[in-house]
Order: sequence, then C-alpha cells, then structure tokens
Amino acid sequence: MTNTSLLSRGLEEGVANSVLIKLNQIGTISETVEAVDMARSAGWTAVVSHRSGETEDAFLSGFTVGMGMGQIKTGSVCRTDRVCKYNQLLRIQQELGETAMFAGGTPFQRRQ
Repeated sequence: MTNTSLLSRGLEEGVANSVLIKLNQIGTISETVEAVDMARSAGWTAVVSHRSGETEDAFLSGFTVGMGMGQIKTGSVCRTDRVCKYNQLLRIQQELGETAMFAGGTPFQRRQ
C-alpha cells in the first residue's frame, strides 16, 4: 500500500507497525520516498514489494538498499524476474564488502 493518504490514516489510527511499499501503485519515486519517510517518522518499518510477473529490472533491489529498508518481498527464486532482484542484492553486497550493514536489525517491534 503506497498511498500516502491511506498511510496517514493508518498512522493516526495506530493500526499497524509496518507498511508494504509497492512501487507500481504510486505516481513517482518521490512519493514513494515520502511514504517510507512517513512510516519511519512514526516508528514503523517499511517493506518493499513488486507485482507478480514483473520485468527483470532490478531497480527495486537498489532502491531497497539505498533507502535502508532492510526488507524486500519478492518471493522465492523460481522465476527470472525474482532471481534478477536477488542477484542484484548479492552484487550490491559484494561491492559494499565489509562496509555492508543489515538495515533491519529490529524489523518488527511491539507497540506500547
């Protein structure tokens, strides 16, 4: 759900502790970044996802790492569109080497 008005409502009502970010369901990357920032400022986590049967483009992997989200929902490695995303994550980790850090140390925290 990458709709900032629905996200705002969810934040106000305190109905969750994480948001599933679907890049294909929002107008721009800037709006997606805004949604991630909104979630984080409320103490929520963000998990990035994609459509089933999408292309082999691996932008989603770089976006996830670049935003420091720590989690990506792309499914098992049974189709090339998914394998490409995982391979890109491996390339990013290889390039970062020892400086690579897992961004999602505490993915789901209980609300008080």
